[in-house]
Amino acid sequence: MLPPQIVASALALGIRIVAVTDHNASANVSAVQAAAAGTALTVLPGMELQTVEEIHLLCLFSSLEPLAAWQREVNACLPDQENQPEAFGHQTVVDQMGTVVRRERRLLAASVKLELEEAVRRVSELGGLAMPAHVDRPAYSLSAALGFPPPGLVVEAMEISPHTSPEAACRRLPWLAAYPLVQSGDVHHLQDFNGRTIFHLAAPTLAEIRLALQSMSGRSCRIVSR
Repeated sequence: MLPPQIVASALALGIRIVAVTDHNASANVSAVQAAAAGTALTVLPGMELQTVEEIHLLCLFSSLEPLAAWQREVNACLPDQENQPEAFGHQTVVDQMGTVVRRERRLLAASVKLELEEAVRRVSELGGLAMPAHVDRPAYSLSAALGFPPPGLVVEAMEISPHTSPEAACRRLPWLAAYPLVQSGDVHHLQDFNGRTIFHLAAPTLAEIRLALQSMSGRSCRIVSR
């Protein structure tokens, strides 16, 4: 997916906020932000971290600066292995038009040496919002790895996959009822966009999303069918 395609596809579906959350990486966030400049689309900086337990964790930030600080921490915890393009594909970094500017040498399709609770804590200390991703999935999810949230885990929301509903997810995982839920497309291809989480915000910012998740100050969020 190239940055202009991401922007055009989101806008065509009426989506006004997306987060770029590449696997253990953030180098392409600024390119998508540049492609969205001057449009109605807001691009939040983020990352999908794979913890040592093989849990995917969405990490969202308000700006590129804390994301860069988080990337430095993640880099220090990545295994020092070379990517194998024949197995995992090329790990490309692009500009706002989608032109390849470099390839990432280190393997990004791996777990970092950070436990879930420590990763959540560090993201929070950087001002970010961390939520376990696609918690209902049979792999690379909190439910698959641990069964249920550990007692010390403090997160502001849980994300469910696009292949379920909030009702079905809560029937299967009753502990989900204690958390605000969001549902995104887990977009790997342009057709994966779904726009199912509707936020009522005063501005398209991470701070406003936090208020909406807690239904505070007139902000709210809900999951709809499409």
